Amino acid sequence: MSTDILGVKYASPIVLAPIGGQRSFHDEGEVASARAAKAGDHLQILSTATSLGVEDVASARGQPIWYQLYATNKWEVAEAMVKRAEKAGCLAVAVTVDRSGGRNQETLFRLRPTDTRDCNACHDRSSLQASMRTRAMYQGLDLSGLTNTQSSAMTWDFFKRLRDTTKMKIVIKGILAWEDAVIAADNGIDAIIVSNHGARSEDSGRSTIDALPEIVEAVHGRIPIIVDSGFRRGSDIVKALCIGANAVCIGRPCIWGLGAFGQSGVERVLELLRAETYAMMQQVGAPSIKDLVPAMVRRA
Repeated sequence: MSTDILGVKYASPIVLAPIGGQRSFHDEGEVASARAAKAGDHLQILSTATSLGVEDVASARGQPIWYQLYATNKWEVAEAMVKRAEKAGCLAVAVTVDRSGGRNQETLFRLRPTDTRDCNACHDRSSLQASMRTRAMYQGLDLSGLTNTQSSAMTWDFFKRLRDTTKMKIVIKGILAWEDAVIAADNGIDAIIVSNHGARSEDSGRSTIDALPEIVEAVHGRIPIIVDSGFRRGSDIVKALCIGANAVCIGRPCIWGLGAFGQSGVERVLELLRAETYAMMQQVGAPSIKDLVPAMVRRA
């Protein structure tokens, strides 16, 4: 089950997806997740919206992690975060590009009045800048002029500028169209993450497992392809690997484990996914990851 991701060997192709504010689920937050990733030798990607600083999380993981970047509308903020992540030893920066606009949140708005907790105890909501200053990676930055905390007016020129700023590998997270995947490869991007943001960016968008085959075909092995959004079992992971993904990011299941039991909960989730992936590889007759091929998957 071991695999190589951007030159680093991991015990499995299962990656911890970037999820912000993990102390909302357990007091040890991203550090607990990092320790769980260390126990199973998984790649971990840290969110820009992390509760804890990249330095503490990288130390807990005991091996270089990746940093997910919300570039914001202000280059200086993105630049400072990237340099901080690189100084902390991160190997790659995964720039999220699929959150450039708003999204429908009727369910949230309908349920919010039923939540009696006082959000002001943890969040300063007097302004966007005040809210961001409570987050670890924004502390100490000049947030004046900040109007968008996610992927504001992202262009390919941004990536050219980023390449001149860091020696880290550059990954684009949020690709769903094969045309964008090809442009990414043409522009020297080191890898892509096929993602629909856990189906939270656009309610009528495609599923990633549906978009994956044409992206794999279009990229034609030029750069690694990682995929996330909706993977819940080892059989899901094996399907993506058969189609041609190099690794699969897991989000919500890890957070369910974190919220229930902290580090041990995340460890157990990852253990179950590894066991299921291993069993499914045996069932389809694949002695190793490289033996998983498209012929093993049939579209329903």
